[in-house]
Amino acid sequence: MRVIVEIVHPANVLFFLRPIRVLLTRGDEVLILSRHKDVAPALLDSFGLPHRPVSSAGRGLAGLAYELVKRDLRILREARRFRPHVMIGYGGVAISHVGRILRIPAISFYDTEQAVLQTRLTWPFITHLYVPEAYHGKGPHKRMTRVPGCKDLSYFNPAAFRPDKAAAIRSGYSPDQDNFLIRVVSWRANHDIGKAGWSQMALAGLVRYLAARGKVHISTERSIPPELAPFQYSGRPTDIHHLLAHCRLYVGESPTMACEAAVLGTPSVYASDDVLGYVGELSAAGLITKLPAVDLQPMLDVVGELLAEPAQRFREAREAWLSNKPDWAEVVVKAIDRHALPVFPADRRDPGRG
Repeated sequence: MRVIVEIVHPANVLFFLRPIRVLLTRGDEVLILSRHKDVAPALLDSFGLPHRPVSSAGRGLAGLAYELVKRDLRILREARRFRPHVMIGYGGVAISHVGRILRIPAISFYDTEQAVLQTRLTWPFITHLYVPEAYHGKGPHKRMTRVPGCKDLSYFNPAAFRPDKAAAIRSGYSPDQDNFLIRVVSWRANHDIGKAGWSQMALAGLVRYLAARGKVHISTERSIPPELAPFQYSGRPTDIHHLLAHCRLYVGESPTMACEAAVLGTPSVYASDDVLGYVGELSAAGLITKLPAVDLQPMLDVVGELLAEPAQRFREAREAWLSNKPDWAEVVVKAIDRHALPVFPADRRDPGRG
């Protein structure tokens, strides 16, 4: 079987890593089409996964529109050459368009309800969509399957991921004190248009508060003030989750990393106006504290309350939540097998190429 995997975000690398390895182990051919977005190419390289870049993240509505047109055309060209039996992605805008043109199944996983523009460009064309059970957005309901849990149960399934203390230390972890990870994002994604994140003042205030209580690590997609540069994470992309698993607390404006922290058993604060179904589920399970705004003082109040609680409480809550959740890597592989065509459509007219 020939499979195209579309990677548009660093989290996609982690989501598809184990499914890709399963496909390669059983002898399938995989073409990874990547996008220059944050550390996505570096992650693919560090995992030893060959990939073909087809676009770079655009800026603003016009830049994203231009990127999408270019990405559609390049994936169309790659698909005609590679002749896949199925294409899969997270979000899947471009593969949905190419799939419709070439009559190739295009499968998407997704979990972001507020991505209205992206979903309007994708759902009419996507072959099938897989979402978390807690997803409350619109979707192609006759072509949609709900899966218990969240996407992070692909890479961070407890049976597959073991936090490595040596890797955490290599990336800056200090075993002799509490460690805290802060994540700020660029707000350049299509679902971020018109939005803004924390102010520099709020970020600096949070760093001061946490630095007085332990070691602070900042993971950032955007530039930060020079006075905060000493706190910036400089370890390898593949090590940051080993650090996160050993941290006392995560605080950030990234829902992806908030969910990753929760799944790893690290107390998590997600401070943003966005409302996401999977965040709500993890909040109800006691694994994420969701703040509706990014004001500094309410955030510091919540951080103080969480630090006063025993870490064991969060580990127990994590185990309870995980008890009935599937391995999402297996879900991905089964979806590929379910939807793949036995032959690339054009090969039906030319049997000698199949």
